[in-house]
Amino acid sequence: MASIKQRSDGVWRARYRDDAGREHARHFKLKRDAQRWLDEVATSLVTGQYVDPRAARITFREYAEAWLDAQVHRASTADLYRGHLERHAYPVFGSVPLASVLPTTVQGWVKGLTLDVEGGRSALAPATVGVVYTVVASVFRAAVRDRKLMVTPCDGIALPEVTKTRVTPLTTAQVDVLAEMVPLELRAAVILAAGTGMRQGEVLGLTRDRLRLLGKNPAVTIDRQLVTTSGGQTRFGPPKTPASRRTIPLPRVVVAALNEHLAIFDVPDDGLLFTMRGKGITRQRFGHAWRPAAAAAGLTEATGTGMHALRHYYASLLIRYGESVKTVQDRLGHRSATETLDTYGHMWADSDDRTRDAVDSVLGSADAVRTRAEGSA
Repeated sequence: MASIKQRSDGVWRARYRDDAGREHARHFKLKRDAQRWLDEVATSLVTGQYVDPRAARITFREYAEAWLDAQVHRASTADLYRGHLERHAYPVFGSVPLASVLPTTVQGWVKGLTLDVEGGRSALAPATVGVVYTVVASVFRAAVRDRKLMVTPCDGIALPEVTKTRVTPLTTAQVDVLAEMVPLELRAAVILAAGTGMRQGEVLGLTRDRLRLLGKNPAVTIDRQLVTTSGGQTRFGPPKTPASRRTIPLPRVVVAALNEHLAIFDVPDDGLLFTMRGKGITRQRFGHAWRPAAAAAGLTEATGTGMHALRHYYASLLIRYGESVKTVQDRLGHRSATETLDTYGHMWADSDDRTRDAVDSVLGSADAVRTRAEGSA
């Protein structure tokens, strides 16, 4: 039931009762505005898009925490999302009711993430801004599905452009420097990553029983990774994606490095191959050990400054020696060939050059034979 009445002060009062019998009212200077509001409410009721105005009074933080707790995320992903919300979203509109967050509010927040804060954090990289925004936008989309909001304020938001840079692989000399400069406990880890393309978590989570070092076909099986929890502890977690479960052949140089490592360090059959002070290596502890070596080896933004640079090095070797896109995809554990090509496509020989070489190898030799024949006639 809805009605419009004019009060003694000339203001028009529009009211209606929802399905639960609760009354909702708003006041307008013009009667046509009051009628328009009631028409919008009636339309939303008919189309099933009605949102109780009181539902949107919940703050962004309250709803985001409930949303996060309900998600089926890996522990590491949940920690990442919570960290983004606590560091970048809650300080701006954590205490703001959902209904009060407007598109201009979100756009201003996005812009703020791209700027340095005096005495505080530095500007976020465009790619990081995109990740943080995606988390916040997911919260608002869920609020719309839960009938807390009619529409999301994250519609039409402009994000900073992400400039995709081409991967520049390390040189073998740089890999050698890394292996020399890291602590002895990690020397074989560098050779392993450079010779298999394994991710950091896969290397640090490798146990001895996943290695096959004897026989004609030595290999490593990857079916889990080491994860650092928010409490600074380590535990096993599933690989990054289903495609990350794979078996990689081990080159002789890697087998030799692993055998040397096992001769120095006592590793039980089911024990972690790489530890420091007898414990699994957290991402933080690994970073402390890695950064001086990376600086000594001259790693840059172009090569990547983390252990992932060794993964790029491995991919570049496979490509240089003629492996197919499918093989590189399988070895790296990419979900699709598209992902492989997007990252390393520029490393394959140019198709124009291959086309010319293919034609010249056939027609060129035929033309040479014909020329010799004409010359002898």
